[in-house]
Amino acid sequence: MDLPPSGGACPTADAPPGPRRITLDAAGIPLSALLTTPPTDTPRATVLALHGGGMTAGYFDARAHPGQSLLTLGARLGYTVLALDRPGYGASTPALPTGQTLAEQSATVRTALADYAQTHDLGAGVFVLGHSYGGKLALTCAADGLPAPLLGLDISGLGHRLAVPADDLPSAGGQGHWKHNWGALRLYPPDTFRTCPVAPMPERERAEVRSWPARFTSVAARVHVPVRFTFAEHEKWWRHDEHTLTELAGLLPRAPRVLVERLPQAGHNISLGWTAHTYHLRALAFLEECLAGHAVTGTPVPLPAAA
Repeated sequence: MDLPPSGGACPTADAPPGPRRITLDAAGIPLSALLTTPPTDTPRATVLALHGGGMTAGYFDARAHPGQSLLTLGARLGYTVLALDRPGYGASTPALPTGQTLAEQSATVRTALADYAQTHDLGAGVFVLGHSYGGKLALTCAADGLPAPLLGLDISGLGHRLAVPADDLPSAGGQGHWKHNWGALRLYPPDTFRTCPVAPMPERERAEVRSWPARFTSVAARVHVPVRFTFAEHEKWWRHDEHTLTELAGLLPRAPRVLVERLPQAGHNISLGWTAHTYHLRALAFLEECLAGHAVTGTPVPLPAAA
């Protein structure tokens, strides 16, 4: 299906084409994705976007208000944006009816990225942007090692200390999911809930929801690239008081730079809200900083910190 350009605007001669759907091969598992490339088809870098639980790749191509789409913005700024339907979503659902664990998803995504890199120019390297469960996967992929130069990570909707009782988590069948996932209606354009790209959360993914706080330290300790965390002002799932955020930054000892920021007037699903454009601009500005670091050091992957 052909997708119209973000916000319904007519394309111009200098505008990048709208997102197109592609399918990647992850050792026999098909992973569907949305892809945009810059007008020159020679990207400065590639943004790998990973959606959260219960969403799809369309999370990064919101159309409820002009300018929301990360896919469109990234291409206009000279980047390729590859938004995957994570394992257990989209085209992989028949092959993975119960989904995959986080470790399995990391292996599948890394294999799919290697498949993509065989036929596509990555530019200076890969910058992984992950939301919520996609942030867990972004950190895990970085810790496990990507089959391409990794420039940095941008994570939203994810922390390391829960702000809710365990009984409120999806794996426990809690009833407060809507409030925690979205927050106040005023934070989102009116058409959001008519067009939002929701999908069932796979069983094996749901079963691991409680384990992230215990796993965060070991995963974060193996991340060797700059990382930026963004917490929505109205984030309900994760604690983001000053003490917790200071502790969070200290748990990535090998990352050469860790930024922790808050975004006013935003709920958990930042890329679907009124502040989506602001968030995406800041994320891509962080990518610009990572690219500048690459130019200065000559390597996109900083050396590990001394033990």
